[in-house]
Amino acid sequence: MIAPPANAKPGRHPLVVLLHGTGASARQVMGLAFPPSPLSVFLEIAARDDVVVIAPDAGKGGWSDCFVSGERAAAKNDVAFIGALIDHAIAVHDVDPARVYVIGVSRGGWMTYRLTMEIPHKLAAFATVLSGMPEPGHGPLPATALPALIVGCTADRLLRYHGGKHWYAPRFVPRVRGIEATARFWRELAGLPDTPETAAVPQHDPNAVTRATRFTWGDKPEGMQVMLYRVDGAGHAEPSRLKRYPGLLDYLPGRQNGDFEVAEAAWAFFRCKGRERVVPNLAA
Repeated sequence: MIAPPANAKPGRHPLVVLLHGTGASARQVMGLAFPPSPLSVFLEIAARDDVVVIAPDAGKGGWSDCFVSGERAAAKNDVAFIGALIDHAIAVHDVDPARVYVIGVSRGGWMTYRLTMEIPHKLAAFATVLSGMPEPGHGPLPATALPALIVGCTADRLLRYHGGKHWYAPRFVPRVRGIEATARFWRELAGLPDTPETAAVPQHDPNAVTRATRFTWGDKPEGMQVMLYRVDGAGHAEPSRLKRYPGLLDYLPGRQNGDFEVAEAAWAFFRCKGRERVVPNLAA
């Protein structure tokens, strides 16, 4: 599904690709199926800031992400599929090829990591939510530094924040690298300093049991940065104040934080970054 901005101003537009998780869909990510995803807030951002939004659907079997075999990825080449969507948006919807961004949730985050391995030249920055990379030694790794925004919740009941695998997780759920270890991988790949700038995210509800902290490596919003949102006490649910998961959908995966809007946080991270500005920093 593609949503070009209505009444867009003349000129090139940034593109954000939204990748859904297991059990979700492009329609849900676009707010057209229940429950509306927090990523659907990108449609409001698109209308406000002239952004083109694409939400592809993984289809049967889910994404050929960074955990699947090479044979599976060759048989269902989602990298080529998403790359073709990006090329189409550039050709047809006046997308700026230097301002292409991807954000993925859960398994969509794993698909995002595969894109960073195979088509980093098409991306200006990326974000993953509730998604750790594969553990060291389990398959190929990205080799090109990119600005990275990573969001993880410490009480995630599906994918462990600190890595490994919950004892009760089904067999098809792989062991993952911890969220902080994933952020460290991207920080080290970019050659950024060890010590981050740390900021507590103000609480929307002072009685809430979840709290969010932002860690930023790299001091130039238009340059190479790695940013981590650690959400203490929250589960496998994207932080959002506007798009709340109801009933058991809130209880079963764990609590949903409401202190920040994950789509707005991702756009704030993306909007200043373009490949023509970030690439010179890679050689620094």
